[in-house]
Amino acid sequence: MRFELAYQALAPQLRVIAPWREWSIKSREDALKYARSRHVPVPVSKDELYSRDQNLWHLSHEGGPLETKLGEPPDGAWKLTRKPQEAPAREAEVTLGFEAGVPVSINGKRFAPVRLVETLNALGGLHGVGRTDLVENRLVGIKSHGAYETPAGTLIMLAHQELESLCLDRETYHYKQHVALRYAELLYYGQWFTPLREALDNFVEATQGNVSGTVKMGLCKGNLRILDRHSPNSLYDSSIGSFVMNPDYNQKDAEGFINILGLPLRLAAAKRAARK
Repeated sequence: MRFELAYQALAPQLRVIAPWREWSIKSREDALKYARSRHVPVPVSKDELYSRDQNLWHLSHEGGPLETKLGEPPDGAWKLTRKPQEAPAREAEVTLGFEAGVPVSINGKRFAPVRLVETLNALGGLHGVGRTDLVENRLVGIKSHGAYETPAGTLIMLAHQELESLCLDRETYHYKQHVALRYAELLYYGQWFTPLREALDNFVEATQGNVSGTVKMGLCKGNLRILDRHSPNSLYDSSIGSFVMNPDYNQKDAEGFINILGLPLRLAAAKRAARK
């Protein structure tokens, strides 16, 4: 579906020939039998009937035992990440640097984008970070049990979110969270080449200008935690955010703010009391 929607957007004159829809193959077992009969090598066997898709960003696992068991995937299903129990016992620390929302460095050393993701994949995988096991809702409404490995993506996403929480004002940060859900849905549905995706890209880019700084994280046996965060554009001000009041914040102002905020609640309470 995703590939074909791309073809329709970029080259609608092309005719798509999809063997899966035209042949009599109905299962992965049928596909294996077909491949064997024609001496076509495939990286799948009866013992490992997983459907796997891999790119720089992730490795997904579906099918096989995941179709009949909703519990934890078998150890043999995972390929990029170590079993957390077998990961190093000593916590590893890593600091990611960002410029305008884009990850550019690891522990102070600059990396090209692809090399940065490859390096974080190796580091996160070594420490068992980046596994996701979920039952998802497919576009056609069918529920599917899948397992995903995204070591680098997990590290980058957490660090980026922490930096955004420092650098974006409340309203922009909260609204961007809504946009992120819609953006993810567009991608999942294969609607990349659409005006809405382009418009959302412009919104996201506009929010990232001040998202620069560093985030330090600790990785240990599948767990990931924030150790520190810094940004020259941080909106966090300890003189205002602390419990020690300063001239910029008058606690007496809270009374009027609370009364205005609570006005609808008081009116509703009065209505309920009048009906009794």
